[in-house]
Amino acid sequence: MTVTTAKWTIEEYHQLVATGILDDKRVELLQGIIVDMPPEGMPHAVYCSESIKYLRTLLGDRAEVREAHPITLPNDSEPEPDIAIVRAPSRQYLDHHPYPADIFWLIEYANSTLKKDLNNKKQVYAEAGIEEYWVVNLHASELIVFLDLSSNNYQSETILATGTISPLSFPDLQINVSKLFTV
Repeated sequence: MTVTTAKWTIEEYHQLVATGILDDKRVELLQGIIVDMPPEGMPHAVYCSESIKYLRTLLGDRAEVREAHPITLPNDSEPEPDIAIVRAPSRQYLDHHPYPADIFWLIEYANSTLKKDLNNKKQVYAEAGIEEYWVVNLHASELIVFLDLSSNNYQSETILATGTISPLSFPDLQINVSKLFTV
């Protein structure tokens, strides 16, 4: 017996969302497949929220820091990254979620989702042309940074537990790495 999965386009997914059928479900669209999102654990919620406050303070009006809101990607994906740093002002997203051209970088917090974030989501983001992708590994208290996008793959992976990092879009910004996984 062969199992066939139904693939959804962004438009079909939006129609499904509009019907309200997904209102009580935590899902996201990845490469045309509607994927369940696990419940958010307490450490994940706390570290992510604290990082959002920290990044908003550092960035000021230079960018919007969005928490767990959808982004629309051309590969039939509409994931909800834990943190998306996007172009301001936010009112431009009244008619659509941010597109790749609007995104400076994305951050996923990984506790129970580490494998998904390092594989499926990394591939989806690379295929969509997201230049910079960070994964905060809560198991190891480390930041994994993916850069150097080429041929739909990140060519560079750096793991940091201390020090500072400057995102590509804001080279003058110094982000204290440990503040991303400490309270």
